[in-house]
Amino acid sequence: MESAIAEHAGVDLSRLHWDAQAIVHAYRAIAPLCCDVLRVLPPQPALAGLSYVHLSTLGAEVAFPPNSEPAIHRPVLAAPQQIDALAEPDDYLAAGLVPARLRARDELAEALGTEAVDPGLKAEGPVTTAVLLFGPQFFTLPYDDPQRAHRLLEFCVRSAVNFQRAAAEHEARPWVPGPVGMPDDFGGAFPPKLFAEFVVPHWQMYYEGMSATERYLHSELLRVEHLPWLAELGITEFDPGVDQYLTPEALAQSCPVPFSCRFSCWQQREMSAEELDARYRQIAALAPRYISFELEWMDNLPKALALLQVARELAGEERAPSRP
Repeated sequence: MESAIAEHAGVDLSRLHWDAQAIVHAYRAIAPLCCDVLRVLPPQPALAGLSYVHLSTLGAEVAFPPNSEPAIHRPVLAAPQQIDALAEPDDYLAAGLVPARLRARDELAEALGTEAVDPGLKAEGPVTTAVLLFGPQFFTLPYDDPQRAHRLLEFCVRSAVNFQRAAAEHEARPWVPGPVGMPDDFGGAFPPKLFAEFVVPHWQMYYEGMSATERYLHSELLRVEHLPWLAELGITEFDPGVDQYLTPEALAQSCPVPFSCRFSCWQQREMSAEELDARYRQIAALAPRYISFELEWMDNLPKALALLQVARELAGEERAPSRP
């Protein structure tokens, strides 16, 4: 919803990553629409979500184009041999975007008069991290140099865990076993045989390194053939996002663990309100853990309202939240 928040307030989306005053203004501007039109509790001001902070500590350049999502500017590694020299930074808190992120968090906390602002020091899963460090050629590395492919993935896991441990220590959060979510969209890019060898063990390493008691996975390129490994990995819940290969019907038939479903912004744009209503009912009948959708563009507001209406009807919920 961050893009809609920025659009509604007339604020450049990129400013929601670092400009405390723009964040406060944008979230205050969206509150009446949330309460009076959508009839949902307004979101609390926060730094825009960014999963590339860990990558930035490893040397990745993160670009913030105007009114667009952040993106990795270019791969860090140009040749497989450079994998051998990869090293973690001496101090994660002084590396990459972390100082700027912490500074923005402090400024936002001061503007809000609270200390409860999450700096959002996040990491991608190991396969996505490897792809963004090495570029698209990583997809051929398991064929060309499997030893280095494993070495890069192990580095991605180890550094992600150490980065998040350093963040927890800085925030005075005890490192205790608990639920862990992992986004790794590129994991499904490998066929089943390579998936079993290069993806499954490194996902397992990630969850173990993070001391996960519950394992939540978001990945958008899995196929039906990959799904049996979710049970082997002990995944608590699978979020396929807007996976182009897995329909809700395929998940209901083949997914061995609880799953969620999501309406994409493009579905909201291209389908009529009546079509969205009917599709929501079809998906709900498949018993996903939950069905999610976001208001990403303000011109999708009527479609978001249609989805909210059917969701409330099926949930038996009609009461609106009170204005703050």
